[in-house]
Amino acid sequence: MVQRYRVVLGLPGVRALMIVMFFARIPQTATPLTLTLHVAVTLGKGYGAAGLVGAAGTVGIAVGAPFMGRIVDRWGLRPMLVLTTIGQSAFWFTAPLLGYTGLLVTSFIGGVLTVPAMSIGRQAIGIIVPEEHRRTAFSLDAVFVEFSFMVGPVLGVALATQASSAVAMIVIACSVVLVGGTLYVFNPLTRNGNEREAGPRPARREWLTGQLTGVLVVGMGAVFVLAGTEVTAVAVLRANGEVEWTGALVVIMCIASLIGGLVHGAVHKSLPQVTLMMLLGALTIPVALVSGWWWVIGLALVPSQMMCAPTLAATGEEVSRLTPLSVRGEATGLQGSAFTLGSALGSPVIGFVVDHTAPNWGFVGAGLGGVLVAAGAYALTRQPARASAIS
Repeated sequence: MVQRYRVVLGLPGVRALMIVMFFARIPQTATPLTLTLHVAVTLGKGYGAAGLVGAAGTVGIAVGAPFMGRIVDRWGLRPMLVLTTIGQSAFWFTAPLLGYTGLLVTSFIGGVLTVPAMSIGRQAIGIIVPEEHRRTAFSLDAVFVEFSFMVGPVLGVALATQASSAVAMIVIACSVVLVGGTLYVFNPLTRNGNEREAGPRPARREWLTGQLTGVLVVGMGAVFVLAGTEVTAVAVLRANGEVEWTGALVVIMCIASLIGGLVHGAVHKSLPQVTLMMLLGALTIPVALVSGWWWVIGLALVPSQMMCAPTLAATGEEVSRLTPLSVRGEATGLQGSAFTLGSALGSPVIGFVVDHTAPNWGFVGAGLGGVLVAAGAYALTRQPARASAIS
């Protein structure tokens, strides 16, 4: 197990890429809770209004990610970084000065112009890591993403509650400038030097096949299950009078996902992506039968959460395998949009289930949704990819 990771980390540029991307992703993981606390508490608009602002930003990210990837494909990483660093930092510097309506409008624009830190690392891995080592590399990347999600939200909440939400926003703005500048200097390889020899850029219909669409659907479904599970966990703990243990429960979920990702990247041959997605959904459903203290629920979630990072890592590996280099940025952006869409759907849909049934039924809704998504993705991925789309 250790040997495979040692080989990958020994490849030129991989170790530095993982470290830089870990820190680059922290500001983005801190933004949802910071915005929520600012709108709901500082502005006094409530959590429903905060959800609308968050949704506007989420839609913006989903819309902007493919366009930013296309800029990378055509002109390289640095022009995109200049645009997004200026745009995103401008939103966060001005956000504390805006009222609710202004924040609702500019949140969408800020989302469109978000530095796509989640996508940049995956795209670079697809370039600098040979195909035989990509599963391990993408799994390691998923593990570092889990670490980012352990750090970012905690820092955001700490700043917003111990200082103020305005201070937290200014710190995020400064962090965006630092991240954008660091990535500009580091300039991870996102395009191959032989791309121009591969011919003109293919039309989208040539590479966005049913097989690739199925891969993106799996990515969306995995995040849908994860978002729905988190909403349900909060509701269950609140019903049990243990809401203060939510952070500890999320840590258990992250650690389980992290372990699953490490195992996925270490084995010689892992399970297919659709199978991982099916297991993620199916193993979530029985958690509805579990009751008791927060740590009992956390342990019950371990089997399903161990499928999370492997499923997301497999998505990155498949996108890299199925798309030509000349459109890899746009394809990676679509992958990011799929993740964002899954998050945007998972929270409200499963929240509706929880509100109209009982908290535990959220696990059934999230898991069943994952199983149905896996079944649909299986049908799509059975379609053969066009040979001309792979280079």
